[in-house]
Amino acid sequence: MISEKIDRIKKSIAKHDGVLVAFSGGVDSVTLAALAVDVLGEHTIAVTLDGCMLSRRELRDAIRTARVIGIRHQVVTIDVLADPHIAGNDPDRCYFCKKIVCERLLGMLGDTGYDVVLEGTNASDVTGCRPGWRAITEAGNRICSPYVESGVTKAEVRAIARSLGLEVAGKPSNACLMTRLPVGETVTKKRLARVEVAEDLLVSLGVSQVRVRDHGRIARIEVCPVDLRLVTDNREHITSRIKELGFDHVTLDIEGFRSGSMDDPQ
Repeated sequence: MISEKIDRIKKSIAKHDGVLVAFSGGVDSVTLAALAVDVLGEHTIAVTLDGCMLSRRELRDAIRTARVIGIRHQVVTIDVLADPHIAGNDPDRCYFCKKIVCERLLGMLGDTGYDVVLEGTNASDVTGCRPGWRAITEAGNRICSPYVESGVTKAEVRAIARSLGLEVAGKPSNACLMTRLPVGETVTKKRLARVEVAEDLLVSLGVSQVRVRDHGRIARIEVCPVDLRLVTDNREHITSRIKELGFDHVTLDIEGFRSGSMDDPQ
């Protein structure tokens, strides 16, 4: 089953003479890049867009992982906060952000002589309201999504990664740092930076997956249930360090980590 899905993805990639791969360093993009290198070799370039949405930890991981899989890699700076829809944390922020990302990647194609950008949206990601996916589809056939074309789900991407021996197979999903702020509240680099530092602190203590939600004066920590005890055991240290970042109160959400908990307007 998985081998059949791999064959489908490779056939999709093989239609092209060379590709740019949108490369965040997560399991979807790394697995896609590894398959592209296997098919097209040196005619593959991974591109990581470095903006406020990507933490320094994730950027370092992307750079290291690109070296591990042997793909040419470019890091390109991008300022998405210049768009008022994004800086204002509009409910359709992801649509406007993805539009900018797509335009930047498509603009790079001319310098490479390649005809297409590959991106790692999987079949599990296109259900329900997905503003980012809408932006990708509007870009036309110059941006291809091999997982969607091949009906590959998130679980299957992880299975493919394991079959390829990729260390990212079990890497927790991560999301843009802007998802840590309530919809409608102004996004600033300062607020994103303090969230990033707070999450790095918790990761350094051994927390497997974390979101620090920024509610202005309040930092709300979400971790998986298995890590709740780890946070409470380090309560004083965590509270002290996070308050140094400008928060007045630090809370632990006993519902635990859940993706999209800031999606609804507050």
